[in-house]
Amino acid sequence: MKPKHLLLKAFCKTMLELSEKSSLEEIQKLSFWKQGEKVAQISIAGPGNMNLVLRVKTDQRSVILKQSKPFVKKFPQIPAPIDRIQVEYQFYQILNQSQTMREFVPLILGFDPENHLLLTEDLGVGKDFTEIYSGKKKLRLEEVGQLVRFLNTLHELSVTDFPDNLPMRRLNHEHIFNFPFREENGFDLDTIQPGLQALSMKIKQDEVLKEKVAELGERYLSSGKTLLHGDFYPGSWLQVDSAIKIIDPEFGFLGDREFDLGVFLAHMDLGLQGEEILSRIVDQYAHPLDHHLLNQCRGVEILRRLIGIAQLPLQLNLEQKEELLKFAKHLILN
Repeated sequence: MKPKHLLLKAFCKTMLELSEKSSLEEIQKLSFWKQGEKVAQISIAGPGNMNLVLRVKTDQRSVILKQSKPFVKKFPQIPAPIDRIQVEYQFYQILNQSQTMREFVPLILGFDPENHLLLTEDLGVGKDFTEIYSGKKKLRLEEVGQLVRFLNTLHELSVTDFPDNLPMRRLNHEHIFNFPFREENGFDLDTIQPGLQALSMKIKQDEVLKEKVAELGERYLSSGKTLLHGDFYPGSWLQVDSAIKIIDPEFGFLGDREFDLGVFLAHMDLGLQGEEILSRIVDQYAHPLDHHLLNQCRGVEILRRLIGIAQLPLQLNLEQKEELLKFAKHLILN
């Protein structure tokens, strides 16, 4: 029989395993609250692809409570490193120290690493930018300016002490550089769009392309010098009261700045945002670039979003997707 203190610890951890149906009583037991502060309301705060994200309203304030699980929330069948919340905490902690960066990210209000919980300020009810995929939204030039300003400032920060985040990078590596390019990966793309599976085989059977993608994947897993967001796409941008906030940096690491910028450009391609937007992004980006590496990062992100498991709500016909696949291949090989 386990000693009583170990049983008590196990019981407490079970009580702190939160869910979308967590009760007020469960949340009230957390150590984050001020003396006499009462939890009044709990709701889901956004889709939360990776983590459980709750909006908690008390009799004094509204806050965001996030908990990481040992799996991907959107795809529970995919295991994920539970300590990713530590990376997010450290990312915000660094950016909270910069006056410019504080404009873009939430303030940290509390952190419980044992129970994988992070408490931040509530930025307010907003919308992400995934409507660009449906043709309902075109980025305005001032929005492009805000997004590039974030990357410019982030990429100039002098950061040496940051987690290597290898467990999360290995997870991402599998779904960016490996899974989409395996001929037999168990994912029938015709369930997404009839005819897409056949199109994907032109990519999956191109050995020269796959060799280049594998080389890029090895570079992704190596160490770099620039602090990256690691998943800089429209689902991580939040429009709140005419300002843009940047969230969900659990894939952050020290790497090549071209990765963040390449992902940004790829999603402008996928959202059919047009050449003016693409040119404005590159023109306003302030740091030196390896343009060949940038093109490769851009190309592989397009490919993995079209033929990988991390699908987007794209409103593209098969011919448009075929053109994007060809374009992405050209970016990687040329």
